[in-house]
Amino acid sequence: MNSLGRIGVIGYGSQGRAQALNLRDAGADLEIGLRRSSPRWDAVREDGLRPVAIDALAQAADLLVFLIPDQAQPALYETEIATRLRSGCGMIFAHGFNIHYRTILPRPDLDVILVAPLAVGEKVRERFVEGVGIPALIACAQDASGQALVRARKYAETMGAAPGRIFETSFAEETETDLFAEQAILCGGLTHLIQAGFETLVQAGYQPEIAYYSCLEEVKYMADLIQARGLAGMRESISTTAEYGDYTRGPCVIGDASREAMRKLLREIQSGAFARELEEEIHSGGLRLSAFRQAALRHPIETIRARLRPSALVHGSEAHPQPEGEREESGT
Repeated sequence: MNSLGRIGVIGYGSQGRAQALNLRDAGADLEIGLRRSSPRWDAVREDGLRPVAIDALAQAADLLVFLIPDQAQPALYETEIATRLRSGCGMIFAHGFNIHYRTILPRPDLDVILVAPLAVGEKVRERFVEGVGIPALIACAQDASGQALVRARKYAETMGAAPGRIFETSFAEETETDLFAEQAILCGGLTHLIQAGFETLVQAGYQPEIAYYSCLEEVKYMADLIQARGLAGMRESISTTAEYGDYTRGPCVIGDASREAMRKLLREIQSGAFARELEEEIHSGGLRLSAFRQAALRHPIETIRARLRPSALVHGSEAHPQPEGEREESGT
C-alpha cells in the first residue's frame, strides 16, 4: 500500500465516501479534501478519517483523486490545486469528461489517470465489504512518472475493484461510451420510454395506477433478470407471449428512426457539441436544467407514484431534488 503514497480524496459524496472507506479499510494513508465550510467536515471525522482544506491537501498528496461533480472540477483545479501540486503527483479522475474535453489542462510533470468504478458508490462499498469487488476501467492520459498505469491499477484494486475485472481503456472511450449510454439507454432512453408508455396507456383510457405498475414498477424486475442472465437468459425466463412480443414489436419502437437518433447523439458527444452545450447551460445559471427538473417532478407518473408508494425513499424525491453536491461523481 505504501507504493501509492499519501492519497487525497476530494469530495465526500456517494462515490467519495465509498472509496475513502474502502481505502481506509485497506490500510491506505489518506485524507479527505473539503472546503473549510463544508457540512461534511464532521461526517468525515465521524467515519474515522481526516478532513483537510483542499489547498493544503493538494500540496501534500502523492495521488489526488477528484470525486466531486464534473462541472465543479475545472474552477476548483484552477483556484486551489493547479499551482500547488508537486511534480510527479498523480491526478485520478473517476470520469474522463474534463480531461477529454480539455476543460482541465494538467501540467506536463503530472500523471493523469482514470480509475472509473462501474458501480454507484453504494455498490462500491457493499461489494468491498463482501470481499467481491466491482469492475472498473483504468486509463492514462499523461504518464510523467513512467508508472501511471501501474499506479492506476494499484489504486483501483485498493479502492475496491476486483483484480480480474479491471479493464484498460482511454479517456476518450470511457467518456464517450458513458455519455452515450446515459443519454440513449440508462437515463434519457429509459425515462422517456417509461413516460411515453405510461402516457399512451392513460390516454387510451386505462387506469393510471395500472399504467404505473406496468410501465415503471416492473422495470426493476426485468433489469434484475437481464443483469443476472443477460438478454437471452431473460427471454428464456419470461412467457412465450412476452418473448414473441419482444422479438416482433420491440423493433417497432426501437427501429430505424431510433437508431439514427442514437447515431446523431453519439456524433454530438464525439464532436464535443454536447459538452459545449452543457458548459453553456451551467455557466448561464442552469435555467433550462431547472425547468426540466420541475417539469419532471410535475409529471402525472410522479403523482401516482407518490400515492402508491408514499414511504419510498429515493434520491430526487418529489419535494427535495438531490442537490448538486450530493449527486454521483462518476457518471452513471
